[in-house]
Amino acid sequence: MKGKLYNTKEAAQILGISKQTLFRYEKKKIFPPPRRNPINNRREYTQQDILRLRKILGRV
Repeated sequence: MKGKLYNTKEAAQILGISKQTLFRYEKKKIFPPPRRNPINNRREYTQQDILRLRKILGRV
């Protein structure tokens, strides 16, 4: 796998929202579910994921 993976805190900071908002948007299906780390099951976001979420927020 190439490229940096961002955790939830980093992704939320880049998007300019709180972690809670990120979770809420995922739960309400505004955001697609993120990939999960197979070892610890934590959310991981790629740069492409971040760009897609920014588009959804209208912050392109």
